[in-house]
Order: sequence, then structure tokens, then C-alpha cells
Amino acid sequence: MSEQQLFDQLKKLDTEQRNPATLEIDVASAEEIARLINEEDKKVADYVALRNAEIAKAIDLVSQAFSVGGRLLYFGAGTSGRLGVLDAAECPPTFGSNPEQVQGFIAGGEAAMFVAQEGAEDSEELGREEITKQKITSLDVVCGIAASGRTPYVVGLLKEAKEQGIPSLLVTTVSAEQLPFKADITIDVPVGPEVIMGSTRMKSGTAQKMVLNMISTGAMIRQGKVYENVMVDLMLTNKKLVERAKRIILTFADVDYQQAGELLEAADGHVKTALVMGLKDIPKNEAQQLLRKHGGFIRKALEH
Repeated sequence: MSEQQLFDQLKKLDTEQRNPATLEIDVASAEEIARLINEEDKKVADYVALRNAEIAKAIDLVSQAFSVGGRLLYFGAGTSGRLGVLDAAECPPTFGSNPEQVQGFIAGGEAAMFVAQEGAEDSEELGREEITKQKITSLDVVCGIAASGRTPYVVGLLKEAKEQGIPSLLVTTVSAEQLPFKADITIDVPVGPEVIMGSTRMKSGTAQKMVLNMISTGAMIRQGKVYENVMVDLMLTNKKLVERAKRIILTFADVDYQQAGELLEAADGHVKTALVMGLKDIPKNEAQQLLRKHGGFIRKALEH
């Protein structure tokens, strides 16, 4: 693609337009700047809500992949790539998941998380190579994240995934009509012109983070990682999380603080096992058997 063609494509994107509400932000007071940004941010959740049906399909697709040992793999460049890495990094401590189950990759590699790597996103071939490099199969789900929907690195990855029969998602913040390539499930959240023209780390970034949170959290819920609305499969990697685990046990089981700690210790730090032990007054091995039988769902184990 020539530089002129790229210029012509970019100038048509919604996110590259000037926002009429912020034309005088350069001379606004600090309070007015805050108000203007906040007013635009308020719109994002409503835009995301318009794509709940597509997000639900993505949740089911990813949950199905998890059920057969597959992975959710995020790919993006710049802000989009960083958001994928962030969402992936937060899954193990939140849901006790294997770090390999949800992973994030950014064009330019680890260094690009902290310092922009110029040109790293401009190659479709680099995106295609990720399929082989990360040993991606049809059991996995790849999720491309691109505000413009046309980042070559992401487009190349999605094209290769399509050719190899690998399930794919695309999270973008321009309308589907402006996309050069679509994934199996395309979640387009057109947020309109940014507060600062082209600064897609703002509304676009907020929308993308919301969607990624919904997909990963939804899929984990479908895997039995939550009881009622409490995360009960957290990984006890620090003292704060150990105390949170005790509080969770206290919330549901008729025990005191010391007994909650004893249950947690008897369950080898596995919160779901400790909860079933406390709620059904059974030993660890029986609680583990019930959880295995019911796919890790506490509610189903308790109803057994």
C-alpha cells in the first residue's frame, strides 16, 4: 500500500475526525478540560452496550475453547496491544487460571510495552508469523485488537487464522463498514471522534478495555470461576489475597476468622475447595470430588 493510499484511508476513519465538542479545548481551563473529556467518556459504555450480542458470542466461543484446553490469545499494537497484555496478566491472580490460558502479544515484543517500537505494526507478515511462533491451533481463539481495524500486524494475523481454520475475534472502534477484513466475530464499537483527533488511547482505549474485560471475565464465569458474584478461584500470591480468601469463606460459610484460616489451610489454599468443605461440612477429598464432578461450579456442587 502506498503512502498516499494509507493517507486516504486514514482520513476517512471516524477516530481521525475532529470532534466538534472540543474545538476550543486548547484554551480551556483545567476544570473545563476535565469536563469535556468526561462528557465524551460517558458515551463509551452506551456504545459498547450496542454490541452485547457480539460480545456474548465471543464469551461463548472463548469458554468453549477453555473447555477443550484451548487458549485466548490477544494481539495488537501500541495502546491496543498493551490492553491485551494487561487483560491477560490479570487473569491468573483473579481467576486462578494457568498463565498460558490467556496471553497477550504486542507488535514489537516486550520492549513495546514501555517504549513505542516504530514500524513494528506495519507488517502483515509479522502478524502471520505469530500463528506458527505461538503454536496456535484450531483449539485456540485469537483476538485482534485494533482501534482503526486495519493495523497490518493484526490484519495479517487474522488472515492467517482464517486460512488455517483458527477461530478469531476482532475488537475495533470504527464501524464494520470501514474494515478491510473481518474476523469470525467482529466487535465494532464506533466511538466517534476522539477528544484529541486521532488519540485512540482515549475513548477507543476505554472501549477496548471494557470489551476485553467482558470477554475474559464472561468466559471465566462460564468456567465456574465465580460463585454468586464473588471470585472464588483467586490465586493466593500475596498476603492481601490470603486475607481476601478468608473473607470470602467467612461471607458464605458459618465460621469465624480462625476457622476460615483452618479451612483454607486444610484445602491447601484452594478457596473453592475450602468453601465446599465449610458449606457442606465434608473433608477435602469429598469436596474436590464434587467440584471435579460438576466442572468446578460451586453452586452445582452444593446442590448435589
